[in-house]
Amino acid sequence: MSTAQTIREAVAAVDRLREESRAAPRIAQAVTQLKRFQAARFAGTYADLLASGIHGAAARFFLEELYSERDYGERDAQFARIAGAVEKLFPRDIAQTAAALAGLHALTESLDHAMARALPSPDLPDAGAYVRAWKDVGRREDRQRQLEDVLAIGAEMTRLTRLPGLRTMLKMMRRPAAAAGLSSLQRFLESGFDTFAGVARQRGGAEYFLQTIREREQQLIALLFDQEPVACETELRRILGQAR
Repeated sequence: MSTAQTIREAVAAVDRLREESRAAPRIAQAVTQLKRFQAARFAGTYADLLASGIHGAAARFFLEELYSERDYGERDAQFARIAGAVEKLFPRDIAQTAAALAGLHALTESLDHAMARALPSPDLPDAGAYVRAWKDVGRREDRQRQLEDVLAIGAEMTRLTRLPGLRTMLKMMRRPAAAAGLSSLQRFLESGFDTFAGVARQRGGAEYFLQTIREREQQLIALLFDQEPVACETELRRILGQAR
């Protein structure tokens, strides 16, 4: 499948979920509150990385671009409108990263909407409600794929920072990207490039960061699928306490 087609299908899947939310305001509110809970969970799980001089920027990038409650509608609209331009304007490696991001976004939204439908209330969930919704939804393979996709994008961003001249090329893409309506995607790519370039300057910094994400998220997935609800709730409350 071409990069453009991958992007179009991913954005179409997200649009269908947005249509559902517009038709059911309760679901829309529950999705927003769920994302807020998950952002707080991420902030607690990675409080040490967020406070780190070496890894803080990368952790904030993950939090803001992959785990936040931000509305990505503008970026999605750009993707859908000119998906073909991504292939034509950006270098192949960058275009493929954009397609991977679109696919990850669609998977994440699918999981979040499924969780939102399983929550008993559209209000901010507590640890107990979150655990029950997680176990009701299941989809362990999709959770694992979500983690692998996040790590793959991080690893690819790191690899791209080591390609000679790519940062200069990205800078030169600003005007063409803006003219094509790809300014939101351009900002994401530049921000990701600069963030991981900073981490990669420290020997083993990027590898340590991504391995930490893998280990902690894998532990959380195992906890929420394999342990009794009370143990899951206790651990989530501990994590959320670290976020404050």
